[in-house]
Order: sequence, then C-alpha cells, then structure tokens
Amino acid sequence: MPRHSNMVNLLFVGALVLTLFGSSVEGLGVNWGTKSSHQLPPETVVQMLKDNGLKKVKLFDADPYVLNALADTDIEVMVGVKNSELEAVSQKNNAKKWVDDNVAKYVENKVRITSVAVGNEPFLVDYKDKYINSTLPALMSIQKALDDAKLGDRIKASVPFNGDIYMSPPWRPLPSAGLFRPEVSDEVEDIADFLAKNNAPFIINIFPFFSLVMGDSGFPVDYAFFDGADGIQDGNIEYTNVFDASFDTCVSALKQIGHANMTIVIGEIGWPTDGNKWANSSLASKFYNGFLPRVTNNKGTPLYPGYIEVYLFGLVDEDAKNIAPGNFERHWGIFDYAGQPKFNTSLDAKDKNKKLVGAKNVTFQSKKWCILRSDVPHDKQKLNETMDYACEHADCSAFADGGSCSGLGECEMASYAFNSFFQMSNQSKESCDFDGLATQVDQDPSKDQCKFNIQIKPNGHEHIDSDSPAPSPFSFSSSHLTGVPSIALIGLALLVMTSLFFF
Repeated sequence: MPRHSNMVNLLFVGALVLTLFGSSVEGLGVNWGTKSSHQLPPETVVQMLKDNGLKKVKLFDADPYVLNALADTDIEVMVGVKNSELEAVSQKNNAKKWVDDNVAKYVENKVRITSVAVGNEPFLVDYKDKYINSTLPALMSIQKALDDAKLGDRIKASVPFNGDIYMSPPWRPLPSAGLFRPEVSDEVEDIADFLAKNNAPFIINIFPFFSLVMGDSGFPVDYAFFDGADGIQDGNIEYTNVFDASFDTCVSALKQIGHANMTIVIGEIGWPTDGNKWANSSLASKFYNGFLPRVTNNKGTPLYPGYIEVYLFGLVDEDAKNIAPGNFERHWGIFDYAGQPKFNTSLDAKDKNKKLVGAKNVTFQSKKWCILRSDVPHDKQKLNETMDYACEHADCSAFADGGSCSGLGECEMASYAFNSFFQMSNQSKESCDFDGLATQVDQDPSKDQCKFNIQIKPNGHEHIDSDSPAPSPFSFSSSHLTGVPSIALIGLALLVMTSLFFF
C-alpha cells in the first residue's frame, strides 16, 4: 500500500477517535440549575442550548431526566457530585457505584460527558472545615473510578472552587501577589498537584457583581464592568476591571505553588437581574456585553492570554433557591423562569447583533391571578401574617431594596405575595383564599416593572434538593469597608470576590 494512503488512513482513524470519544471544543458553556418550583421540560432546555450556540453545560448533580435529554447531542456535559456525597464517594466502592450510575451508563447512551465536578465550592469560608478532609479523597476516588471504567482519558474530575480560596494580602493588594488562603492552602496545593498529574483543569467561580454588593458606595462602580475604568497598576500591567484582576490573582496563586501553566476554567460567572439595587437587566446587559466579546474572541487576561473555558451563570431563573446570600440568588438567569431572554446580548463571536433565542412552545397555566380583595376590611396584623406565610412558601425576592417590586404599596405587595403563592400552587382554588382576604381575577395586575407572573405548567419532574443551607456570601461585614480608599477596596474585592451557593 502506498505510504500516503497509510497517512490518510491514520488521519481518518484519528478523526474517528475524536468523534467517538470526545475532545474539548472551544465555545461558551452555561450552568443549568434546577432549583425551580416549575421546571421547563429538559427537551425544551436542550433546544434552547442548541438555538443559542451553547456547546457546554455544567450540572450540579447527575439528574437522569436531564442527562437523558442530552443524549445524541454534541453538547459537552459536566456532571456534579454534591457536597453531601463527598464523604461517601471518598470510599472506593461508593465512587465506583457513583461513576457507574451517573457517568458510565450515560456515556453508553451517547451523552457527551467530559468532566465531573467533585463538590461545589467545598472550601467556602462559611463552610469552615466541613469538607476539608473529604474533598481530595473524593476527587481521587472519582478519578480512579473513571480510570478503572476506561473513561479517565477523556473524562476528568476536578473541584469547582469559590473565589474566596485565593487573595491578595492587604499590604500588597495586587494580582501579582496572589496566594491561597492560609487555612486551605495546603489542601488546595495537594488538589492542584493531583489535577496537574491527571491533566485536569483548575475550576474557579468569579462574580464581579459581589464587588459592588459588598463595596457599597466606596467601590468604583465602573471597575465591575469593562468600559475602561481607572485601574490599578501592577508592574507593567494596568488592571481596569475586577474580572481580570481576580482571575490573574488566581493565576499568581497557582504560580506560587508551582503550577504556573495550569489550565484554568471559569465554572461560574454572571450578573443577576433582580433582588438588589445592583441587580437589574440594564446592568446585567452591560456586564455581559462587555464580558462576552472578550471570551468569544479569546482575549484572555494579562497573565492568561488566549482561550478561557467559561460557564455562564446561569441559564434560567430559579425561584426555589436559598436566598440566605441575598434575594438576587433567584435571578441569575440569562433567561427568565419561562426561558425568555431578559436583556439583549449576543453569544455569537461572529455576529454581535444575533439575539438570544428563547424557549419554544412553553405552556403556561390559565390566564388568572390571585390578588388582595378590595371589598373587605384589612386588619394590618392579619394582612402581615398572611403575606409572611405566602412569601415563606413562594417567591417575594423582588421586594428587596432596589428590586423590581420594591416600590409597591402594602396592599399591592400583599397581592403580589398572594399571586406568587397561587401560581406556585398550580392555581388551586384553596391557594387563593388567605382567610377570605384574596380573590381570583382575569386582568393582569402587574404594575410598571413589577410583573405578576403566570407560572408554567408543571411537567411532573419538579424536585427541590437542598444539599445544605446557603451561607452568607461574605467572610466579613460590608461595614468594615467604611472609609477605605478605593485601591484598598479593590484589594479586598480580590480577597473575597465571589459567593454563589447550591449545596
């Protein structure tokens, strides 16, 4: 056989191997969370991913309903081991069973699983040492189980970390001085060594949004975005936005422990649209329209130029998330609860004018709402008690200062709370009573920017799985920032830049 024919055959076989066994592709990813009272059908969500050119998806568990919908697609999938499972999967037999049940069988079903997230921000300051001793053993056991299943060459295990694991010291608040938090530095170094040995990436979650929330009026607002704010000088590099500064602080911290060339993946990054004065569609649009072109054009950062694998946070709003970190927790979606775009941005590197494509053929419940009756007297104490009950069992996060419904009057707030409870209860007759204070109407009571939603029809797969209470998002009180100069605030922002919680 001629020599050139052998070469052609080798190239063909190589291409076939990549097709069958997967290779990481460049492109945007997104976090697909499922903490919603009424979830969109997974098939609908998968079509949304395709329509918007999203090539990667990060999950927080290994939900069969979701994974089956991802079969026979080209979408790369990161499945997740929950924090509550870390200790169990540290044992070899448990890790093998987890991989068999949540990875291997779906790979056989043509789900393109490429990685496993072992835990979710397990070294978060507020968790203290809860997962310190179980994270690395769990990581090692899961990777060993993947290797034993002959999957380790194409599926890598890693740990998504919160940005509070690294810092710049107060006496030198610069990215080049980055180091890992002393109380977890040994554990992070051991994990980084293991990741490097297995050619797995280091995953970090970064949220510039929190720099504004914790910085109050002292933090330079423009520094959270990408419009060329007055920056900080670090040697020959000027940092004009907190994303570059935070990411490069991580780069420097890894360099300090001997991993200057480690691949870094952004596991979560985004901007919420409600539940806080800094959370609205306008600022979310500003953030994404500054951030996305940098990612899709492979700009990278000063210390990490080129392609960065990114998972946006998140895909859709989740009305059942824990709001201990803040009411904004339920509003991180690029799309709303029904899969419709909340602002204008483009996920396409080649077409900046390409608009987001919403979910198709979404089925809503009946066009009716539940509001406070105007024809009965309202005892203030009784009204407050019924409102509290409704909000406790539904979603009133838009009432937060600066939220879309923060300007409602007392009676309007009661109507909003009643309607939220009514919709979450699938519009049952009993859910619109509230001791005779409520009534159903067929005219939309929405007011200005405060929308009284009609919930989508349940699809029979609603489940709210809370792994553990969500802690406070910050390791120190924002009152500590009073009077601190902007340069120091930027340094402090690097210290505890992010906090998002699922488990």
